[in-house]
This record gives sequence, C-alpha cells and structure tokens, in this order.
Amino acid sequence: MTDINKSAPKIEKTGSELFDLEPLVSINMTDQVEDKLRNYFIHRKFKAGDTLPKEMELAAALNVSRTIVREALSRLKMLGMIESRKRRGMILTEPDIWSGFIKIVDSKLLGERALKELLELRLVIEMGVSELLFLRRNEADLDALEKIVIMEEDKAKTPADHAIYDVEFHKILYHMSGNETLYRFQKMLGYVFNYIVGAMSTVNEKDRAVTVTHRDLLNILKNGDPRTFQDAMHKHLAPYYKFLLSPK
Repeated sequence: MTDINKSAPKIEKTGSELFDLEPLVSINMTDQVEDKLRNYFIHRKFKAGDTLPKEMELAAALNVSRTIVREALSRLKMLGMIESRKRRGMILTEPDIWSGFIKIVDSKLLGERALKELLELRLVIEMGVSELLFLRRNEADLDALEKIVIMEEDKAKTPADHAIYDVEFHKILYHMSGNETLYRFQKMLGYVFNYIVGAMSTVNEKDRAVTVTHRDLLNILKNGDPRTFQDAMHKHLAPYYKFLLSPK
C-alpha cells in the first residue's frame, strides 16, 4: 500500500513535528474525517490539480472504514474542493466560493434574520464600490445604465415597478466593478428580491422617498468623482437603512 505521506510534498520542519493524519477514535467520524482531510490538504500544501491519495490509503491512515472516508470525500466534492478524473483518480480543485451558497439562498428557505443580513451586506458593498466603478467604467456600461434610467422614467408607475428597475440598474453597477465575485453576489440577490420588496413596503411613504435617483447616480458616474458618488449612493440607499434601523 502506498504511504500517503509520500504522495504529497513535504513541509520543511520549523521546530515542530510535521503535520500528519492520525487515527480517529471518537464519535461523529464523518465530520472528523472531513475536517482532517481538509487540514491535511492545506498543511501538505496540495495545489489545484494535484492527485490525492486513494480512498483505501486514507482509510488505513485514519483507521476508519472506506465508507466513512467516501462520505467525507463526497462532502468535499459538494463543496467543489475535489473531483474525480478518469485515469487520475481524485484531484484537488479550486472551490467555487459561491456555488454552494447560491443553491441555498432562497427567500422561501432562509429565515428573516439571514435575509436581513444579506440586505445589509448588499448595502455595505454598494457603499464601498465607488472607486472600482470609476476605475473601470466604460461607455458600454454607461449606455446600459442610460437605457435603464430612460425606461424607468417612462414606464415605472408603482413601487414594484421601480423595484424592478432598481435591480437592473444596480446589476449593471456590479458588472461595472469588474469583480466577478461581486457580480455573482448580485445575481444571488435575485433570490431575495421578494423579501426586499416586501421589507420596503413596511417603511412609511415619506421614508421610502428617494432623494437621489438613478438619473442622479448616472450623471455623477459620467461627470463626477468617487467621493461624490459614494455620498449620493448613501442618500439613494437611505430608505433601506431606515428599514433596518426601524423598531419591530
């Protein structure tokens, strides 16, 4: 049987013993095996594309059954950390940080606290994205924003109408940031759209009034600077802050 300690590059000693897998002698074996494997990959400095030890070798090193190892590996596959390849066996992969998260983000599955915190996260991001927008803005994105603003000014009659155009406008802003992670976060927000619309309906009409419109934000993007845009964005998002700060 292949020694799994020889299947990965060694770590230089720094005065302490080398990290290694050790047998487990406790309950919740699958949870512990999953944790042990994750730490093993990290401390042995596996990189994406590296071939991993076989199930049988891992089971022997951990002194557990192959069934438990297989279940732990299945969990890591679901997280996008490993995958099976023909003629190579299991390899380490670079996890997709949003894939699992997106699957569970749905207003019907998440509680109000989680949905509210996602809304808060959205506000934090949109307040901090101004520098990226001015660094990476281009005519195509500005033209796309212009079309959305024109449609909103022409067709939006109700709060629900404005909410739809709000989503489209801010979607372009996330795209304009040039950051794929931010853009995917914005796409995930679509799943909590109904919650956001419902939440805003609890804010009185005066507090829902927008003092800085999408047209104002677009004009600043065209002719202003990041600081002015950030200040305007804070005013634009004020109704959401009022909702978050309002007593239940």
